[in-house]
Amino acid sequence: MATQSPFSWLADAADTLRAQLPADFPQSFTPPAWAVAEVQQRVVLLLNHILMQEPAARDRLQRQKGRQVQVCWRDQVFQCAFTPAGLVEFITPDAGTKAADLVLRVNEPSPFELAKTVLQGEKPAIRIEGDVQLAAEVNWLIDHVRWDPEEDVARLIGDAPAHTLVQTAKRIVDALRSFVQQQTAKAAP
Repeated sequence: MATQSPFSWLADAADTLRAQLPADFPQSFTPPAWAVAEVQQRVVLLLNHILMQEPAARDRLQRQKGRQVQVCWRDQVFQCAFTPAGLVEFITPDAGTKAADLVLRVNEPSPFELAKTVLQGEKPAIRIEGDVQLAAEVNWLIDHVRWDPEEDVARLIGDAPAHTLVQTAKRIVDALRSFVQQQTAKAAP
């Protein structure tokens, strides 16, 4: 007897949504500029929050002060600079901004494929241009700096409820990851 995934409704909903969207939807969709700016500001706040909890990472970034990193995906550009405090500062890309010392270009144009790659626990394919030493520092940050959401939630609601909430969220992410892997395996010839 075959068992049905508890997330089968999600696959059905995704298929229905895909059928209703234009064929070039992921490539044709452009979010409003104000939404992009807000998301980028929130990303900087989250990165700085995480870095504030990691003295070793801040020490490494202090040596990179003033250096700029640009992340490009499709037509979206996110540029930031490292501050003397070892944090991240958002840089508005305009004519007066100096060229980034390091450019990271995400190769996958489809947001669906990009999300699938991330949900499978893999790093997306990225083309790297620029300073090798700065690229090594950014890679070190990606490999070694981790956010502990349980610690942040515990400050708000206490240790035991935070542990339960985070464990539940991890189970949901694991179930989504498993679902994506099963759907990928089914779609493969």
